Amino acid sequence: MKLSTRRSRVLIPLMALSLAAVMSPALADSSDGQKSGVIYNSVINPLPGNLPSVGFESTAFNEFGNAVNFSSGSSHDLTKVVVTMSSWGCASGSWYQHTCTTPEDATFAQAITLNIYNPSTDGVNPGAKIASFTNTFNIKYRPSASAQCVGNDLGKWYDKESKICFNGLAQNITFNVKNVKVGSGAIFGITYNTTHYGYAPVGQSAACFSTSAGCGYDSLNVALTEDPTNVSAGTSVVPGKLWLASNAGGQYADGGTAGVGTFRIDSPNVAPWWGVNDPYSSAPWYVPSIKVFANQTGDRGSSEKPSTNRADHNTSDGKHGIKKD
Repeated sequence: MKLSTRRSRVLIPLMALSLAAVMSPALADSSDGQKSGVIYNSVINPLPGNLPSVGFESTAFNEFGNAVNFSSGSSHDLTKVVVTMSSWGCASGSWYQHTCTTPEDATFAQAITLNIYNPSTDGVNPGAKIASFTNTFNIKYRPSASAQCVGNDLGKWYDKESKICFNGLAQNITFNVKNVKVGSGAIFGITYNTTHYGYAPVGQSAACFSTSAGCGYDSLNVALTEDPTNVSAGTSVVPGKLWLASNAGGQYADGGTAGVGTFRIDSPNVAPWWGVNDPYSSAPWYVPSIKVFANQTGDRGSSEKPSTNRADHNTSDGKHGIKKD
């Protein structure tokens, strides 16, 4: 469904809210007794009820990610990578029909892959793939529609802590990536299959496709936070430019001129366009919500900085098709 000349993506308006970006400590113990430091972080802690997000089924994406510089050192042994997902699926009914019903803590099993690449040498394509990890996660469905959510919030679930109604449910998944050696930066790509997208689409023969709820993976998204607002360690290699793979040329900022169907930077020869606010060409920028831990082998530790910034997610005018509440 083409919503604009910028990108074919579903847009759901979000009521304005502010979320305190209280970041977690920079060091955590790893199982081998070493200190595992945070070398890149765009994850908000604690997580809000939901975040803006990009869904593969609604964007025709096969893979999505970012190229990052780590906060310190030239050599790292990765230990784990945390990715924030946003689940809009229901056990029965749907968010868009305002009929969502979900038993408490109900989940669906979903295979999700994390790819790790060397930095790009040509500014368009990733370097060699260093490693790939596929785990099956128990993804939580979003909670049932709440009677407290009415009017423009009809059909949403109610978050008691923030007293805000949401369509999706933010949740973290963790990949254990020990023995992966990287330098001062890397490219991370997230991929999973939906009915029509991902590298191996499931197709419409799955039993869930014909139900009122549909398939959980079709309502599963990669959550986004804001750069520099929510980035407490490391940086984006090229702020405002993200990495994706799609078979549809129109999903790339350059219209597919630098290649279609391959994982690459989406706008190598055009201006950045992942801005949060119209006209989307300046900071703050959207970035995938990712946190990278490593045992430093070339320095004394990480340098995650505390953050007192706030993530302001305002109602969009519909041009930039980020999926929001």
